Amino acid sequence: MKYVKYKTDTQEGGDNNVFWVTMSDLLLGLVVVFLVMFVFAITGFTQNKINEQETQYQVTEKIANELAKNNIQVDIDKFSGTIKISDLELFALNSAELSPKGRAYMSKFIPVYLNTIMQDPAVKNNISKIIIQGHTDSQAYAGAKSDEEKYFKNMDLSLRRAASVAEYVVYSDFKGKKTYEKDLFKLLSVEGKGPSEPVLVNGKEDYAKSRRVELKLVFKDKSILDSIKK
Repeated sequence: MKYVKYKTDTQEGGDNNVFWVTMSDLLLGLVVVFLVMFVFAITGFTQNKINEQETQYQVTEKIANELAKNNIQVDIDKFSGTIKISDLELFALNSAELSPKGRAYMSKFIPVYLNTIMQDPAVKNNISKIIIQGHTDSQAYAGAKSDEEKYFKNMDLSLRRAASVAEYVVYSDFKGKKTYEKDLFKLLSVEGKGPSEPVLVNGKEDYAKSRRVELKLVFKDKSILDSIKK
């Protein structure tokens, strides 16, 4: 009887060992499968982001090329699509009204910029906003008696300058605009940033470059699938 009991215990122990080894293998296999799926997901996400960035670069490069063809000088970031225009090109000192020089500049810039964006469905249909931002430098504002007053005067000036550019866009009449006017009004957005985003050169603020109006494209959160017209 002792011999039989010994063999039974050994057999049961062996069965238990086989069971736990099998469960360990199963758990390890699940972990491996999870890791593989995770890697594929991350790789796919990264590739989609790369494709999206490449296509957005094509869009902004197209805008830059069209502006260059028309001899319109701008500071454009081809990766973000942000265009910076110095206030010296658009406004008199401490003024939010477009100067004659500013109106002459906008009469050339706006038709080329907007037609390039809005007349191409592959671009227009994948843009969620066209933001017009006003910026000022951080120097003392004439007449401001405190830092708080200086801040709000600069903020107000930056917003009014952005609004002046938007007003010009809305009321200007040029070839091609009527075909997309309603869609354009839905995309336009105006912001005043004041001195909150200064332009730094070698660690110091460049006051002239800080005083600017920026136009930014905000793309929808997906890749642009349509081909960009050449």
